[in-house]
Amino acid sequence: MATIVEAVLPRKRNRALGRFMRNRAAVAGAVIVLLVILVAVFAPWLSPYDPVQASFMTVRQAPSASHWFGTDELGRDVLTRLLWGARASLLAGVVSVGIAVVIGVPLGLLAGYFGRFVDGVISRFTDALLSIPFLILAIALAAFLGPSLTNAMIAIGVSAMPRFVRLTRGQAISVKAEDYVEGARAIGLGHFRIIVRYILPNVLPPIIVQASLTIAMAIIAEASLSFLGLGQLPPAPSWGSMLNTAKDFVSQAPWMSIFPGIAIFLAVLGFNLLGDGLRDALDPREL
Repeated sequence: MATIVEAVLPRKRNRALGRFMRNRAAVAGAVIVLLVILVAVFAPWLSPYDPVQASFMTVRQAPSASHWFGTDELGRDVLTRLLWGARASLLAGVVSVGIAVVIGVPLGLLAGYFGRFVDGVISRFTDALLSIPFLILAIALAAFLGPSLTNAMIAIGVSAMPRFVRLTRGQAISVKAEDYVEGARAIGLGHFRIIVRYILPNVLPPIIVQASLTIAMAIIAEASLSFLGLGQLPPAPSWGSMLNTAKDFVSQAPWMSIFPGIAIFLAVLGFNLLGDGLRDALDPREL
């Protein structure tokens, strides 16, 4: 049995990888995501200036050879702050989704596997959270916790968690009815081993897809919270806080808002294309 499984899994992985590589939009999304990650990691080496050092001799200068993306209201290089701001946005997306997965997936597995009372309690709690719009809940939690990037990530993670509970629950209900799960029960395996060994691996593909799509949503949420003063606090750079500052100088210095907006657009587009590609590649009907 183990030999058969070991032979089948590599074929499925190769087939999924082939389907992904043939999807040009998905590959483009993966390239954009990779570039955002590289920019965030190597920001200290790519940045031509200090991201927080003011220079009142270069206030609101238009894009030029010395400042490719211009300068802001304090004379700071916009390109430098964009590169460093990628760290805050990417960190917010990954960490907040990590929080949502760590909390939501176990709850969804418990609800889907055990059903009845456990399912009722978890589902009602999830429905209550889902009844509140995602961004409104994130803003409320961030305002309650206080303005900081850490609190913004927690607020976004908790707000995104119900999506993973609902998705995992539905997948677990479907998987637990499979013959191999019934066979595991028949030979006396405990609930924990069945959940971890047989159910969790089979619900991971849709969770991975949902996570990649939710990262894009989390980046927008972090930018929105920073725009409202509830995320990354100045002078630390963040794409959302840069837009918050730029709104007062749209007519005098439009580059202050154009480039952060483009950065957010590209990052979100990349993760959305990647998520769509993963969804198509990991479709069990095609494997």
